[in-house]
Amino acid sequence: EHPLWREMEKRSQDSGHGGMDFMEDYRLIKCLREGLPTDMNVYDAAALSAVTPLSEWSVANGSQPVEFPDFTRGRWQSWPKLGLVTA
Repeated sequence: EHPLWREMEKRSQDSGHGGMDFMEDYRLIKCLREGLPTDMNVYDAAALSAVTPLSEWSVANGSQPVEFPDFTRGRWQSWPKLGLVTA
């Protein structure tokens, strides 16, 4: 079990989606307050948003493979690792 979950489990019990809504909000606010990089960035959001339309296109075309766009143009390979996140 992830250390963040162990530390925050009681505080997040009554929030939605099994506590994950609280966790996501907590992490975003913590990162913004402390000037840390957020757990997700605009490129993560773009990638997550691309899954559904690309899947729909693939299904509509007989399950043809679809090339997934690299919105970072390869820059993700040189980004620093987030490391283990704690509360």
